[in-house]
Amino acid sequence: MAILRPFRALRPTPENAVRVASPPYDVVSTAEARELARGNADSFLRVSRPEIDLPPGTDEHAPEVYAQARRNLDELVARGVLRQEREPRLYVYAQKMGTHRQTGLVACASVEEYVADVIKKHEKTRADKEDDRTRHIDVLGAHDEPVFLTYLARQEIDREVEAVKRGAPEYDLVTPDGVEHRLWVAPPEAGARLEAAFRKVPVLYVADGHHRSAAAARVHAQRVGQPGEHDGFLAVVFPHDQMQILAYNRLARDPQGRTPEALLAALRERLDLEPAPRPEPDGPLSFGVYCGGRWWRARVRPGTYDARDPVASLDCSIAQDQILGPIFGITDPRRDTNVDFVGGIRGAKELEKRVAAEGWSLALHLFPTRIEQLMAVSDAGLLMPPKSTWFEPKLRSGLFAHPF
Repeated sequence: MAILRPFRALRPTPENAVRVASPPYDVVSTAEARELARGNADSFLRVSRPEIDLPPGTDEHAPEVYAQARRNLDELVARGVLRQEREPRLYVYAQKMGTHRQTGLVACASVEEYVADVIKKHEKTRADKEDDRTRHIDVLGAHDEPVFLTYLARQEIDREVEAVKRGAPEYDLVTPDGVEHRLWVAPPEAGARLEAAFRKVPVLYVADGHHRSAAAARVHAQRVGQPGEHDGFLAVVFPHDQMQILAYNRLARDPQGRTPEALLAALRERLDLEPAPRPEPDGPLSFGVYCGGRWWRARVRPGTYDARDPVASLDCSIAQDQILGPIFGITDPRRDTNVDFVGGIRGAKELEKRVAAEGWSLALHLFPTRIEQLMAVSDAGLLMPPKSTWFEPKLRSGLFAHPF
């Protein structure tokens, strides 16, 4: 069963919410964070990216950076920008990006269920990133950014969530990227019904936030026997049928320096290739290929991949197995400098621009991974290739935090 608990959120007062709300720490660089927070002392980037308040060039993993995060969080509380809820509550968080809408439940998920794989994973974590989040959470004494979880949708939960949304939202704001964000505080009786409904959900899935959830488990292990609610971690849980996954595209550089014509010939040996009317692939098992100043459509040939294998049949796996590996010699996409990854939110024009400006040999526009594929990989206890999914819209940071 899925254990989701109410908690005493540390969150901005309604009049401060729009100034506090910030992009997640891992989608902006230090320079971008410094620019976004310029002139705004209430920005939550001062907590999630605290190096922006230290001299330029400061190592973002230095001890003083983690200490600065704690000082900045304490300062926001002292100034009344953030206040802690008097009683534990659940929250309903709705987002609208263009025509896409998604609504999730904000709660504390169980570290024990994460460790026991009731909360399933699909991604391998990097030790350095996991170490960073562990130190950040531990020094902060709080989970400051939520993990993005999903579950197989249930009508009973949908009805309870919609009932909470009939009330007036606590926050109703539009962030600079044009995404609408609304937050409702669930009344205690509605919260109790939602807790009970989730106990019928057999498993949850990590959609985004593998390093944050792994770090939460490590912090709890370090603090066993110490006071505080460190046995749960901050999460927003969305039904699977409301998820929006965009493509995670690739750039490749040819170490042999072959001409575009030679690369296209190499592609034709493995895939069916034709001129494309638009960059985006028209379905799974096809790729948009930008090479030689124009777009091509590459289609996967039947029988060239294991359709029964939930990992091998992913488009991102086929791109690695049939293009990046054999043609470009890229065997370790996590470390090879001849490949880079571009989130689909940036669009095909970004791929074209980077090929022209940075000397990449070609760009691959992938068809998005489907949420059912992610769940199948997780259910099989397997791992997806790096950069397989790009979820949009991103959860905004600072609208709720979970102090221990």
